[in-house]
Amino acid sequence: MALLSWTVSTLSLFLAPLLPAVNAEVYQSLDAFPLNLTRSFDFIIAGGGTAGSVLAGRLSENNRFNVLLIEAGNDTANVIELIIPAWATKRNDTEFNWRFVSEPMVGLNNRTIDIPRGRGLGGSSAINAMVYTRGSKDDYDNWGHVTGDKRWGWEALQPYIRRHERWTGATGGRNPTGQYDPKVHGYSGNTQTSLGWYEPSDFDLRVRRNGVLQSEEFPNVLDLNAGKPIGATWIQSTIGNGERCSAARGYLTPSARERPNLTILLNTYITRVLPTPGDGSEKLDIRTVEIAPRYGGTRRALTASKELILSGGVIGTPHILLNSGIGNKTELEALGIPSIRDLPDVGRGITEHISVAASFTTVPLNQTTIDDVTAFEMWQQNRTGPLTERFPNHQLLWFRLPKNATLFQTYKDPSTGPTSPQFVWGLDPTASGTLVLLSPYSRGTLKLSSSDPFARPRINYNLLSHPYDLAAIKEGIRSLKRYYSGPAWEGYITGFTGPDPDVLSDDQFEQVVRNGAFTTLHPVGSAQMSAKGSKGGVVDPELRVKGVSGLRVIDASVFPYVPAANSQAAVYILTERAVDMIRDRW
Repeated sequence: MALLSWTVSTLSLFLAPLLPAVNAEVYQSLDAFPLNLTRSFDFIIAGGGTAGSVLAGRLSENNRFNVLLIEAGNDTANVIELIIPAWATKRNDTEFNWRFVSEPMVGLNNRTIDIPRGRGLGGSSAINAMVYTRGSKDDYDNWGHVTGDKRWGWEALQPYIRRHERWTGATGGRNPTGQYDPKVHGYSGNTQTSLGWYEPSDFDLRVRRNGVLQSEEFPNVLDLNAGKPIGATWIQSTIGNGERCSAARGYLTPSARERPNLTILLNTYITRVLPTPGDGSEKLDIRTVEIAPRYGGTRRALTASKELILSGGVIGTPHILLNSGIGNKTELEALGIPSIRDLPDVGRGITEHISVAASFTTVPLNQTTIDDVTAFEMWQQNRTGPLTERFPNHQLLWFRLPKNATLFQTYKDPSTGPTSPQFVWGLDPTASGTLVLLSPYSRGTLKLSSSDPFARPRINYNLLSHPYDLAAIKEGIRSLKRYYSGPAWEGYITGFTGPDPDVLSDDQFEQVVRNGAFTTLHPVGSAQMSAKGSKGGVVDPELRVKGVSGLRVIDASVFPYVPAANSQAAVYILTERAVDMIRDRW
């Protein structure tokens, strides 16, 4: 298998003209936005990220709905570094990344961590690693349990799982038979998904052999998106024809942008949502959004005739709600923000995957590299080659700890059920990588730093604040050691460099983990959905803000917990379901 030599190329400075222009009318700033459009929208979507792009694309399919999409960032349509999969990180420190930084976390020995989130149309789907993993059946069934609404269960969501996806096979047209299950995919949706360009390597064949020899604990799984991803699976990605398929590229297509009932406003910051003068009813009506130029300036207010939909993401949504006076009343008033709706759970209960680096040693690897210029020529000519891949590994290992693991004598398993993996590990030929705890107990918060809506929020994920998480990571590493001790790895794996809980003392192991732990950038749950009658949560099963009319939240902030995967696919599924809820209402 040929791998790319990852030196930064200056080619990217000259490539934008190679992609077709998007000849659609969008307003590049609030200053350019006509005043006579301010009262003509049925739906205003505040946030043009993953969910916002889906909502704008779907709702504007109905020519009776006039839709306005507001995004703080720029257009991502022709940014080549965001389109070529292997260049996914080249623009992560630029205008397309909010570049948040956490508060110091006690569980990380008071370290801070970077929190990249996408800024621009498509949001984080435009800058992420593109791995397409829906999660497990139990994840979604538990959504139904938490909300008391079976419409959020796995079987009920199947039409939406298929509606958003357009499976495209394998990049380059190779035969992917035996690497996926054609029965569990959609073929006519907006989000292109695929397997990689590569042919299986000798390493990949060892992985499959090991899945047979260690089938009781580490089996082979045909398709990671069939509802029970426990075992070794082939990686699927939101890539089509060798290009990233972000939510903006999938749903805000050139033809969608030509719709006369869709308006897109860029580089416009959402400061607050505001009460809308109504008909005298007692229920708080919020259909008005306050906006300002991206870097500050005169604010304007726009009102939707039907609904205001907040899709600011797991960071942006609670930040906007809190600045609007929707959140913990005591905390808001302490900052001088008048409370208009006391919802203490806004910004609370954030879940994030916890990751640690681990490595094994191998025999010398014989790998061929392709230089940057050749790799780009391959991509340019026929959208093949190493630039169509984000990672050097082609498979993932999802696993659960043994049922008799001693930590379960002390702690209840926090995963959603037996179809949900507790860990994932990238099966890289170097046998080094990231072990990810998918179902931690630790929960974080987002709070305001001041009453200024332009001020950065205080984000504290509280990673490793619960003792289960450290104990689980210790057992997860022991599981990896069992995996690589299998007979398929004889003559390949030569040792384990750690961190080894069976060599280090408990204190040494703890310090290594706390000093090195990080995240895989899948935060959720800052404005969670709950049952209608529940006093907790922020939105009801219809994703309407509790105690408020006219305002919904549709993005990863409403997830009650992070899926045993990443949050991107789940956002597509949730948003497609929410679109029909809105259509049914109107």
